[in-house]
Amino acid sequence: MGKTRGCGHLLRRALCVLLAAVLLVPLPAVVAPDARAVTQAEIDSLKASAGDLDKQKADLQKQLKAISADKNKAMDQKQLLEQQIDVIQSEISNINQQITKYDELITQAQTGIAETQQEEAQLYELFCQRVRYMEEEGDVNYWAILFHAADFSDLLDRLIMVDEIMEYDNAVMDSLIATRQQLEENKNQLEQARTAQQAAKEKQVTARKELESREAEVDKLLAQINKEKKQVEHSVKELEALAKQMDAEIAKKQKELAAQLAAQGKKITSESGYKWPLPDYTNLSSLYAGRIDPFTGKKATHSGIDVPAPKGVKILSAKSGVVLTSAYNKGGYGNYVVVDHGNGNTTLYAHMSSRSVKAGDVVKQGQVLGLVGTTGRSTGNHLHYEIREKDVRIDPVTRYSGLTYKGKKL
Repeated sequence: MGKTRGCGHLLRRALCVLLAAVLLVPLPAVVAPDARAVTQAEIDSLKASAGDLDKQKADLQKQLKAISADKNKAMDQKQLLEQQIDVIQSEISNINQQITKYDELITQAQTGIAETQQEEAQLYELFCQRVRYMEEEGDVNYWAILFHAADFSDLLDRLIMVDEIMEYDNAVMDSLIATRQQLEENKNQLEQARTAQQAAKEKQVTARKELESREAEVDKLLAQINKEKKQVEHSVKELEALAKQMDAEIAKKQKELAAQLAAQGKKITSESGYKWPLPDYTNLSSLYAGRIDPFTGKKATHSGIDVPAPKGVKILSAKSGVVLTSAYNKGGYGNYVVVDHGNGNTTLYAHMSSRSVKAGDVVKQGQVLGLVGTTGRSTGNHLHYEIREKDVRIDPVTRYSGLTYKGKKL
């Protein structure tokens, strides 16, 4: 009896030592995912938007095909091509965002792999420690430990300790297996992200070539239009109608923005003076109202002033404010931007080759709004510039000094 109790005491003591050794070696902590990490869902959303752009481009191509044989519709063809260019530029911007997101996804996957490899190494070392410990201590027969219990209470104690040791060893194994599976998954995600990003980059190259092709077509049409101006004449009434339509559009959007800002307890603050939108180009080709229309050679209503400048020159915001509109206008303005400066004061910039801002953006005086171009009802690169004060269009020349008209001081 005494010998049995002595053996049981030794076994129990060995088990306690084993349990203590187990509990002193915690399992490696699992690294929590970053809540700010980019997700595949974000990229899928961009791809969906790109799909919508493809549909718009295809629809415009159908319209172009329908009038391609009609030489009298050269201006309509030009404007449809410009709308396509606008869509392609949006497509390129979308692809750029996808590539950036893939960069983030790749970085995340690489970081995840490094962290998982470190965790896997720790778990493997812990597993090896457990194996070495068992070898050094000898093979412990858990059933023998239980059968040598002195009484029922002792049996329960031994059972709990055996369960805890076995649970720990199983947890080490399960964690090691799960970590290796996660490592494999991270590697697959990295490879998929790299492949998808490469496909996006190839699509970007294709889109840029398509953009260059459409721009070349526009240049060809411009040459044709300048030779055959009679084919694209617009009456004074049409020009007046376009100006009134723009007035109504601006007034509507001003009211919407004012209501939105009032609900937020905000208002637009701006400078009292105007900055010239093209600092290096101050010679005008057309004055406000009563100008000679470049298409008809007749006097026509002109809602602003025209400032010739090379394609791609930066157009600056005359004052601080909020962008009311940034879009392509089919009526004649082409790519245009309207900035609200508060209190019924707006400025309009038209015929841009591209736009750098979107509706709702807060802009500062002198900030780039877009680039000079000849989109819309235009036969050469220039900026069409309008000013409205207290909701009434005024002559922009009255707000500046040092301007010239066809080389003569104003």
